[in-house]
Amino acid sequence: MSSLLNGIAASNGIAIAKAYRLIEPELSTSKRTIEVPADEQARFRAAIETSKQELESIRDKAEKDLGADKAAIFEAHLLVLSDPELLTPIEDRIKTESINAEFALKETADMFVMMFEQMDNEYMRERAADIRDVTKRVLAHLLGVQIPNPSMIAEEVIVIAEDLTPSDTAQLNRQFVKGFTTDVGGRTSHSAIMARSMEIPAVVGTKAATAEIQNGDLVIVDGLTGVVHINPTPELVKRYEDKYTAYEAQKAEWAKLVNEPTISVDGKQVELVANIGTPKDITGVIQNGGEGVGLYRTEFLYMGRDQLPTEDEQFEAYKAVLEGLSGKPVVVRTLDIGGDKELPYLNLPKEMNPFLGHRAIRLCLEEQEIFRTQLRALLRASSFGNLKIMFPMIATLGEFRQAKAILEEEKQELLKNGVSVSDHIEVGIMVEIPSTAVMADTFAKEVDFFSIGTNDLIQYTMAADRMNEQVSYLYQPYNPAILRLVKMVVDAAHKEGKWAGMCGEMAGDEVAIPLLLGLGLDEFSMSATSILKARSLITKLSQSEMESLAVSVLAMDTNDAVKAAVEDAVAKFN
Repeated sequence: MSSLLNGIAASNGIAIAKAYRLIEPELSTSKRTIEVPADEQARFRAAIETSKQELESIRDKAEKDLGADKAAIFEAHLLVLSDPELLTPIEDRIKTESINAEFALKETADMFVMMFEQMDNEYMRERAADIRDVTKRVLAHLLGVQIPNPSMIAEEVIVIAEDLTPSDTAQLNRQFVKGFTTDVGGRTSHSAIMARSMEIPAVVGTKAATAEIQNGDLVIVDGLTGVVHINPTPELVKRYEDKYTAYEAQKAEWAKLVNEPTISVDGKQVELVANIGTPKDITGVIQNGGEGVGLYRTEFLYMGRDQLPTEDEQFEAYKAVLEGLSGKPVVVRTLDIGGDKELPYLNLPKEMNPFLGHRAIRLCLEEQEIFRTQLRALLRASSFGNLKIMFPMIATLGEFRQAKAILEEEKQELLKNGVSVSDHIEVGIMVEIPSTAVMADTFAKEVDFFSIGTNDLIQYTMAADRMNEQVSYLYQPYNPAILRLVKMVVDAAHKEGKWAGMCGEMAGDEVAIPLLLGLGLDEFSMSATSILKARSLITKLSQSEMESLAVSVLAMDTNDAVKAAVEDAVAKFN
């Protein structure tokens, strides 16, 4: 029967496909007495064999798509499945105690995991994680439930999940994943940002997607309005196929601007650049007329793996992006881990409030070997294009100076060893902490540029966690408090002859764009799919009139009042 869910339109477009539930199954088990232990042993061996076949398939795909280093973890898992030290005790317990395979497996594996985790040897501790992962897979087969694996999706689907972690989204194959919908999240959650980066429609924050949608259900994701239809009628499918066609026609109109500059009707030119997560995203930047990259989120190089990327791996990734952009600017943000982005292999302590904790530049300045490795890779790659380096989460001038000093040390060391390094690397900061925006005039004397990270700047200014739906009403990009901070940063940059950009999601927001043009923003960095739509809008606006609008809204008192004023002002240009 057809039904409907309302959520938040997180990534534009229409998708129609069958549902694929990316949900961890319930794997609890209890002790049962078995009549024929030999049959239970055979069932256990069959689950082992099925798990082996799955892992071999996953290993081969990982090696083909991601390289031998990513496939190595699955080799380790296969070794566990062949280890008699683990398997023999399980079979012995099934036989001698006449108990079910699930319980024997769980108890024996838990004992090994605990034993290995308490060892001083790092290799043995890693083996505990392998045993835990493999046990989960075998247990799922014994219980008759499916463990989802996003990297193995091989047909057109819409992914259904409570939420998608950055590592989940990094594994999604955009050839087959046509869209997704989640129970939680907002426009600035990482799943939403990645959906826009991957150019797939998404609706987040539906609250009930995982409860209402089953594997195989036909689903329509309307990323334009934030609606999800479950098992729609043929008539509704036809209506959405027509809507999809109309949206594609609109995109074709925007595509005519792909090689055009972004100039307002009164001659003000700005740069429209893209936010990316991997070198693969470069294709989308070029196809959508991006004039460069305003934010390369390098943390995705570190995710979905079991160890830090090497200097050479990073160098190749940065080089690929710089060469792929053929001299256009590429702003690379150094490692921004923390908050909702975790690296399990770093074993960082849990924090009460990770968004305000030991993250981004704070982590890098303490874990300097990680930081220096990344900086060396960036410096080595700098000769292959127009690199700009940006430090995230800068709260004090001292942090910026320390980070820049480490960069300079690594540069001098490379030059001493005969490695070519560009002489024209601009070094800037993300402005995402209110104190930094307030002190922008001081920072502007030392940085080469600012890039305003509004996703965090808004949550910190409004004291409202952007991942918490109960306070989502406080995520107000047009609030005069936010606009005044943006003006402080832009004015401070221009006073010192520097440029100011924005790499938060606000930069691609069609209500915010006229205001940002009026406030004098030089560079707008957004999801590649938003660029042509933004260019179409800016080319219809007068910068001087938007400047007058911006001055007037700074004196307003609410987010809604500002939004209404912008919509009224822009209406006459359409």
